[in-house]
Amino acid sequence: MIMLPANRPVYLNIFRLHLPITGWVSILHRLSGALLFVLLPLMVWGFALTLSGEAGYARAVAWLSTLAAKLLALVLVWAFAHHLLAGLRHLAMDSHWGVSLKSARLSSLVVLLATGGVVVLVAWGLFR
Repeated sequence: MIMLPANRPVYLNIFRLHLPITGWVSILHRLSGALLFVLLPLMVWGFALTLSGEAGYARAVAWLSTLAAKLLALVLVWAFAHHLLAGLRHLAMDSHWGVSLKSARLSSLVVLLATGGVVVLVAWGLFR
């Protein structure tokens, strides 16, 4: 009979994990990629609608002027910006650039701050 240690966790609660900043950037990179993949048909449909003619373009512009569409666009901007910047970070680390703990933490912070900056700039343009 195998004896398990008494302090073994019973379940994994992701909200109680204390991940380092590098772990959060990695998880958000996967989440942003999944979000972009799931919303790709909506983006293609919207693009096709704008190319269908004047009526389709006017319909798309009217829909994009709503608050819900602007918030969705902002989420897509976050997903794209984060996925792009975190992907470049991962490529750099695959090339053995910035793999030390200090530089990995710094590059994670740069990804999060740059993504936030892009989102703030786009939000300012959308909601002014």
